Amino acid sequence: MKKWLLIVLLFIATGAGAQVKDVVKWSYQLNQIGNNEYEAELTAKMENGWHIYSKDLPADSGIPTKMKLTSKDIQIIGGFREEGKKHEEFSEAFGAQIIYYSNSAKFIQKFKLKDPKKSASITAEITFQTCNDRLCLAPNTLEFEKKIDVNSNAKTEEKKEIKKQDTILSETSISDNISTVDGRPKLPANNRGIRVNSLNYKNPLTDCGNGQITEDSSNGLIFILGFLGGLIALLTPCVFPMIPLTVSFFTKGASNRAKGKRNALIYGLFILLIFIALSIPFYILDGISGNILNDISTNIWLNLFFFAVFMFFALSFFGYYDITLPSWLANKSSKAEEAGGLIGIFFMALTLVIVSFSCTGPILGSLLGGVASSTQNIPVLLTFALGGFGLAWAIIFGLLALFPQALQSLPKSGGWMNTVKVILGFIEVALALKFLSKADLVSKTFLLKREIFIGLWILITIGLVLYLFGKIRFPHDEKNPKISISRKILGISGLGFVMYLIPGLLPSDTLKLKTLSGILPPTNVSIYQTEKEGILGLSPEHDYFKAIELAKKAGKPVLIDFTGYGCENCRKMEEFVWSEADILSIIQNQVILTSLYVDDKETLPASQQVSIDMGNGQKKKIKTIGDKWSMFQQINFNNNSQPHYVLVTPDQKVINVPVSGYMAKEEFKKFLECGISYYKKNK
Repeated sequence: MKKWLLIVLLFIATGAGAQVKDVVKWSYQLNQIGNNEYEAELTAKMENGWHIYSKDLPADSGIPTKMKLTSKDIQIIGGFREEGKKHEEFSEAFGAQIIYYSNSAKFIQKFKLKDPKKSASITAEITFQTCNDRLCLAPNTLEFEKKIDVNSNAKTEEKKEIKKQDTILSETSISDNISTVDGRPKLPANNRGIRVNSLNYKNPLTDCGNGQITEDSSNGLIFILGFLGGLIALLTPCVFPMIPLTVSFFTKGASNRAKGKRNALIYGLFILLIFIALSIPFYILDGISGNILNDISTNIWLNLFFFAVFMFFALSFFGYYDITLPSWLANKSSKAEEAGGLIGIFFMALTLVIVSFSCTGPILGSLLGGVASSTQNIPVLLTFALGGFGLAWAIIFGLLALFPQALQSLPKSGGWMNTVKVILGFIEVALALKFLSKADLVSKTFLLKREIFIGLWILITIGLVLYLFGKIRFPHDEKNPKISISRKILGISGLGFVMYLIPGLLPSDTLKLKTLSGILPPTNVSIYQTEKEGILGLSPEHDYFKAIELAKKAGKPVLIDFTGYGCENCRKMEEFVWSEADILSIIQNQVILTSLYVDDKETLPASQQVSIDMGNGQKKKIKTIGDKWSMFQQINFNNNSQPHYVLVTPDQKVINVPVSGYMAKEEFKKFLECGISYYKKNK
């Protein structure tokens, strides 16, 4: 077991407007379910976007919820159970399957009275952690007490609620709720390490580096990817030859040119709507059960299925067989075109989508697989992906109808279209490995190491390069293909990609191929994995006062890292932001790093265990190192979220406005460089 120092100390500020978050409301009741049998029921109501972990959470991930009843007058029956909408998904940061509840959850423990004729007070204790997509709050332990009065038909009476490990406040500053002296929380005499009076979080030395954390732009990104997929699909043999035929039909077959152009634009619009309509079934599935779509990214067998599907698509692109929809479907749609008018145009668009499926199906399947990997807002993301795909087709057909002379500039159909298909086949094989890797991670077999994955990608890319230079052929390729300039350029680019991948085979913390971080296995799933003293080879101090002493000797500022063992967003920051070469260099060379774990369960010596008056008759017991760090963060920074970063001078002054949560590399770098630059100029 790791040894953490027992003194918990001081510190700094959170940004103006930051405050302790109150996102879970608890209720407690006792129910009689039989002759001398009762159930203690704790119900949690969470704000939208927040969740708490299940009791069945795997080890070495987040903080599992624990429920305990204490009373000398009762006998516990079995373990406690959970009720609610359970979610399961794979966490890249933890490298494990996580299980959690959103919206609401119930935790129920059965018990009986030792003496059925004697009344008893029942204390329920619940320990839990609350997270959203960007923040994790410090672990909480709450106590509730109710009384069973056997003389009044087992009706229960609530006595009190005691907050034991963390403070939950509502839309107010911490100082508005805790008993205060001179505006600061009233603490016992032996509160060393909890509050530092010299630190004023409301008035940092400078306000630079206080940028806002940007919102997730996944919708826009998936739309762009869908649009690019649509453009690529237009270049395949199933679609490209139909472009001039379809445009000519509208521009030359109509009674007048204006009507022909209008019909062509309507045709493009119908194509867009048809592709968007393909996402409707996923909204229905999500409405029935959100877990169905989450399982796509977390279920071992579904990931293996996607791996097989991608390989199936790849072989189709290589030309070994064609994937087509039933012929009767195309025949019925084609016959419906005879209706004319808008209905006829709609069925023309539908026929195009159907007959081109042998080329578009694998591309659409790849988009579906990519969207499914996100585990969040799958129907919405799929709508954006299909909308982008359909819009690419609608724009091309519409523009060519408006400017038919541009048809003369299009390249002639030929063998190059098959080259496009084969290239897509290699891409499908590479992407298939992502799903094989996900199944490997979820099952915890960890056979597909990061370096093995990269090695397979290198082999796939080499195969593509050999194909582009005509060294290998597939069924529909010409016997003596002419190697065009474009194929040579793509081949050289492939060699460049191989050179880019090779450093990923080396045992280096800084060469992590960050542009592929969402596809490659996590950095901890490596053939070089060894036990290290700290994250990324760093050796942070876990005693703030020692960090201050080191900072005085080194003449450097201190970077406070409020973190937690079960904090997923903290792991994401370490793997995806701290590991960047320029960020890692700053942390290694320009600051003294101290990491304070708010969920450290090591018990404090009895002399350091204190009880803090939180106001309103509530007291907070400080029994563990994590308890102290959690209270330390709240009292000095009015903040209880992790990760939370603060820069301070060796004489314990807050340099700039602290930042919280998972953020982009440039945002974190701006925070660091601003504070360090100010310190160097003014020390």
